[in-house]
Amino acid sequence: MNDMRVVAESAGIEPGLARRCDKGEEQRRGSDAAVSDRSGIAREGGKDGKAIAQGGTNSGLHSRAWIGGASILAFFLLWFAVSSSGLVSPLFLPAPQAVWAAFTDALAGRLDGAPLADHVLMSLFRVVSAFLFAAILGVPLGLAMGLNPVIKAICDPVIEFYRPLPPLSYLPLVVIWFGIGETAKILLIFLACLAPVVLAARAGTRSASDDQVNAARALGATRTQLLRFVILPAALPEILVGLRIAMGVGWTTLLAAEMVAASTGIGQMVLNASNFLRTDIVVMGIFIIGGFAALMECAMRWLERRLVPWKGQG
Repeated sequence: MNDMRVVAESAGIEPGLARRCDKGEEQRRGSDAAVSDRSGIAREGGKDGKAIAQGGTNSGLHSRAWIGGASILAFFLLWFAVSSSGLVSPLFLPAPQAVWAAFTDALAGRLDGAPLADHVLMSLFRVVSAFLFAAILGVPLGLAMGLNPVIKAICDPVIEFYRPLPPLSYLPLVVIWFGIGETAKILLIFLACLAPVVLAARAGTRSASDDQVNAARALGATRTQLLRFVILPAALPEILVGLRIAMGVGWTTLLAAEMVAASTGIGQMVLNASNFLRTDIVVMGIFIIGGFAALMECAMRWLERRLVPWKGQG
């Protein structure tokens, strides 16, 4: 400040004007310090906010896990209590002990003449094969329908016509056309899985905004680059949802597919048990199908978190 006065006096500036310059310099320094303090507070607040949000997310996940586990435990306790009370006949509601005994018998191969592993592996082969075929064909077809009006006009009526049909309605035609081998079983599950994948991929093409497409074109992107770097990433969340739905539909169609002269498979084992009123085996088969379906659903959700981590982030 004294240096500024000396400079001002040497330059012939009036003392009043020099004092005003001194005050302006002090105010500037004070404002810079205030801005610096506010910036530091904002950074600290941002860190605290992120920590609080992360802590809230972790606590929410833990609470949901506890609630889910408690509901499963309550279900089994209620099942055990009702079956043990004698209020319901074991024919209609087998006890958990009976279902467990049927499970051990199936593991040892004392049911249907084949170990449980053979039934599980054959059912997994049918469902996974049909699902993969549906994904390989359905995703490109859905993208093409979303990007090309001519392809949409050709394929959309067929997809929309057969989509609501139950698989049992066209099961006789599949058997007549393709016989009673594995081809008919896999084809039936494939047709059930295909429609959700196609419709999800077609809907996903609309997720890319016009601004994104126009920006890519302005930068000189080709049609292939536009599809790979703009449309496909935008459509990926919708495609993964369609794949999850298709996986569930595939498991629900398994029972109908294994009605076609199957010698092994979880669905075939359940159907045979129902003919002899073995409800313990039926319930065991339901739990096995539900367990594998839940595992595949968890795998699809994990894949979704890895491939589209931005989903749901606003």
